[in-house]
Amino acid sequence: MKSDVLAPSERPRLELSGPKLAAALERLVAATDEQGGVERYALALQAKAAAFRELLVERPAAALGPDEFRTLAALCATVRRRIAPYLEGERFLGLRAAVARLLEGREDTASADARMAAFRAAFPGDRAHRWTHDLAAEILHAVDPERYPLMCRWVWDEETNTGVLREIWYGENLDSERIEVPARYATFLVLREELAQYLAANGVYRDVLQYVDLLLAQVYADYISEQGGTYLRADFNAPEDPALHLRRLLGLDGIGSRGRLRVKAAAGSDERRLLS
Repeated sequence: MKSDVLAPSERPRLELSGPKLAAALERLVAATDEQGGVERYALALQAKAAAFRELLVERPAAALGPDEFRTLAALCATVRRRIAPYLEGERFLGLRAAVARLLEGREDTASADARMAAFRAAFPGDRAHRWTHDLAAEILHAVDPERYPLMCRWVWDEETNTGVLREIWYGENLDSERIEVPARYATFLVLREELAQYLAANGVYRDVLQYVDLLLAQVYADYISEQGGTYLRADFNAPEDPALHLRRLLGLDGIGSRGRLRVKAAAGSDERRLLS
């Protein structure tokens, strides 16, 4: 796994809890065991990323149609229920143009925060459009996972002081404490580095990028489960199996019992299997 090098002054200090990470990793292994194990989920994430690259990188942006973008949005849990108004007419053309600008110059991660901010600025700035941050984060991560860690709001939302980072922060009584860590590219990159080091120390050497995402999702899936009947139920209903919240967070809730991920084919409406 390669990663951009940050200057010492750019690196935030993260106080992560080893015991909390150990418990989450144990639950991840147990939750995915019935459906082929963590390795099968790692393959599903790789297939998801391949679908994004095929539609957003390997073809001209102007060739992207609403149905194809709907397929990609279906793989983004916090986006798919809100994006419908932008999948037709002039709004779709604006969305497609914003995506093209987001991906332009993606090799330069120093501009990541500015490009994500510009993407969000292309839409209304109200709470109803906070999903645009997650869409930008999902796109960057999927098309270039080595350069861009997962930066969705459920990983860390500085404004609401919620997310995975809070759930694995070192400390006992965090309910009244505000974690002063900015939600910017450098923070998510350092978080991924530290989780990758933790996984390596516990014997994970392959598919580390995907294992990090799965560990993040497991932590937040546990948080969702603990919330019971709160507002989170609007997006995540009561789980039917231990890994349901995990799959939904990562957009893999279309995965079958044999680890197959179904999405619409790029050239039509028929479904294809990205995993076999």
